[in-house]
Amino acid sequence: MISQIFILSSKGDHLIYKDFRGEESKDSINVFYEMVTALSGDQPPVVMSHKGLHFIHARQGGLYWVASTKTNPSPFTIIEFLNRLAALTKDYCGSLSEKSVRMNFALIYELLDEMVDFGYIQTTSTDILKNFIQTEAVSSKPFSLFDLSNVGLFGAETQQSKVAPSVAASRPIMSSRGEQYNSKNHGVLMKADIHGEIKIKCFLPSCSEMRIGLNEELSIGKSQLKGYSSAVRVDECRFHQAVKLDEFDTFRILKVCPSQGEQTVMQYQLCDELPCAPPFQLFPSVEKDYVNRVLIFLKLRCDLPPKSTALNVSITVPVPKGSTSMSQELSSPDQTAELQPKNKALLWEIPRFPGGAQLSALFKVDVPGLSSASLLEVGPVSMSFELPKQTCTGLQIRFLRLSPTQTGLSQRWVRYVTHSDSYTIRI
Repeated sequence: MISQIFILSSKGDHLIYKDFRGEESKDSINVFYEMVTALSGDQPPVVMSHKGLHFIHARQGGLYWVASTKTNPSPFTIIEFLNRLAALTKDYCGSLSEKSVRMNFALIYELLDEMVDFGYIQTTSTDILKNFIQTEAVSSKPFSLFDLSNVGLFGAETQQSKVAPSVAASRPIMSSRGEQYNSKNHGVLMKADIHGEIKIKCFLPSCSEMRIGLNEELSIGKSQLKGYSSAVRVDECRFHQAVKLDEFDTFRILKVCPSQGEQTVMQYQLCDELPCAPPFQLFPSVEKDYVNRVLIFLKLRCDLPPKSTALNVSITVPVPKGSTSMSQELSSPDQTAELQPKNKALLWEIPRFPGGAQLSALFKVDVPGLSSASLLEVGPVSMSFELPKQTCTGLQIRFLRLSPTQTGLSQRWVRYVTHSDSYTIRI
């Protein structure tokens, strides 16, 4: 378990500092540097201790890569992690130096956020990390007026300048996000259907005519599109036989005399061309660990507005047949997960998921006799959820009126909710 990770220059300058558990103050950086510089010789001990705090460090690129811990983890594991962190920094930044670390501090912090969660190492795999790293590297090679190697007489280009320079060794592995995502078509929407309905639940023993005003810009079918686009569109709709439609074509008003109880006034459908992005994005990774274990890493992002919340989110992942046990590492304590051997699946449940948030989970599934073909049995992922105050089409109720106005107390309210029916994500 790692308490802190920091990167220091050879002079002791603080380049990167990340506190995962809040067990120690930032003064531990100065304690480490005083200890490492007070020792004689060019090779100080890799592991040092001070008042119950253990420092494990590696020297790469003229920098100190340090991890502190109050527990007793395997030093070899921490050293391997630090060397891997240095290698990933070089891969993403293009070079390993004090200058490249200073210029790409945001990228390195993002790497640490994905690699370590609350002091526990999650992953050091480039294949997994490249799905989540969004920050682009900043080149550490400045432009120089004195670099005239590719300039000929009177500023003319030489033949050498027309040849791509050999900079592959110092080029970041991710030159742009476009190249990263286009190569895998990650997050492509294959098919989407929305089925919706407007229901009335009436508690009045007798009710006069009710007028329901929908979006004035509502279009039904592509033939009714006005101008370049329409704010709200559905492909088709059906109405209850008691609904009067004499004002619907002109003013988008439904008129009905509801009976006591619940009834469906309107049903509608929209296919393929959704007006908004899907509410969730899943970034999965599946790989074989040891002989009989599968690692399933899931990172789930909620793309709802920040003030919205998804409720009762449930993620089901099919696992290889014969799976016997599972351990998990979840990103928050309110989440739960369990292996369901009879259904050959694992279930991950999230009671509340705020919009704009990201949650992650690492599942370690033990599968006796695991083979490469068994990995193909993982997925696809299915989700169920509830989205209060949300409509995927944008269809809304402008007003709800009783005509003539009811005497006495009568309350009216409108409730929006979206339920998942079949929400499937390929792995």
